[in-house]
Amino acid sequence: MALKLANLALLVLFPVAWFAPLMRAGLLPLFGLSEISVISGLASLWKSDIFLALIVALFALVAPYAKTIGLVLIQFGRAPARLRPVLVLAGRLAMADIFLIALYVVLAKGVGVGRIETAWGLYLFTGCVLASLVLSHLDRDEAR
Repeated sequence: MALKLANLALLVLFPVAWFAPLMRAGLLPLFGLSEISVISGLASLWKSDIFLALIVALFALVAPYAKTIGLVLIQFGRAPARLRPVLVLAGRLAMADIFLIALYVVLAKGVGVGRIETAWGLYLFTGCVLASLVLSHLDRDEAR
């Protein structure tokens, strides 16, 4: 039951993490903002590169949320267990977003374009993705 409740909590926490500030930045050419969230970053990216914005949205929003919804549906008997391999793939796609954010922070700091400070939303977002990964792993063990 704890796994089910944790996955249900992720359905609420993921959207909170999307709107929470990931970082505070100054003097970045792509973002004219002081606080950057997943949603505000996607909105800025949409203005300059729609294709890249769609790819980032897939990795940062769709994949982790679809994985969580799929796992909840399986746990509550609303979807067949044969859906699990698809959820594994969605989980792999979802981990790519953390890499992209980390790469962005490292590049921006290394280039010296401006000042970047991580914010609480980055930890919440990372925690949601990692919790989703752990819960999927525990669910697979429980299903065996």
